Amino acid sequence: MRQREPQLDTESAAKIEFRKSVEADAQDVIFRVFPSKILELQNLITSTSSPSSPFHQSHATEFTDLKVYPPPSTSNSAGESDKKKRKREVEETNSHESSDTQHARFPNVFHANRHIVSVHETLKKECEQLIELTDKVKLWINLTMPKIEDGDNFGVQIQEEVLNELHRSQESGYNMRDCVRQNHLNRAKISSKIIKYPHLEDYGLALKEHDDKQLYIARQNLSDLRNVYAVVTDMLHKNITKLRSPKGNNGVSLY
Repeated sequence: MRQREPQLDTESAAKIEFRKSVEADAQDVIFRVFPSKILELQNLITSTSSPSSPFHQSHATEFTDLKVYPPPSTSNSAGESDKKKRKREVEETNSHESSDTQHARFPNVFHANRHIVSVHETLKKECEQLIELTDKVKLWINLTMPKIEDGDNFGVQIQEEVLNELHRSQESGYNMRDCVRQNHLNRAKISSKIIKYPHLEDYGLALKEHDDKQLYIARQNLSDLRNVYAVVTDMLHKNITKLRSPKGNNGVSLY
């Protein structure tokens, strides 16, 4: 009687398919997405020299509003019903643009620089994309690592070095992403001084210098992101043989 050939169970087959999917995603990132991101960021950096670019330095203080506005009115009309009052209170609570100034010591309103906010939104997306893409490559390299054993570990050392570089790239992305939060905190400190001491001109000049610096840093961050992609892509391409087969030919050098 002819024996039936052994077949993979459903769980094992799913694991193999997952590994294939991870490898396909990583290869696409390494050979298509990373090089295209380098060109995309380079074009974006080149465009910053044009006044039409949101990253052009001429926009730094153009949207810096130094005017201190009075607090929003909370008075209700005499004929307003309780139902309408509650509805409006709920809407104000759910609104991200409204601020509760009822118990504030200085309830005056000072607006953020909306242009810098929009520029930071672009940078945040770029940083988050860098982190996401490097995660895909890291997962693939970790799955291709052979079991721990004695001898012939040169390829594994290359994999570990590449993983370290990918980790450093992610840290750069996290740090640049966190600059947005730090900008708002620092700007709020200067703005609070303008609300308290509107007659002191230096606080207004300090805020303009702050916004000017933020736009300069944003352009520098574009260059940093391009450089991160360039370094990581170069290392991955030079060592792709060992990354795919760490136990292969030992004659291939790290760089």
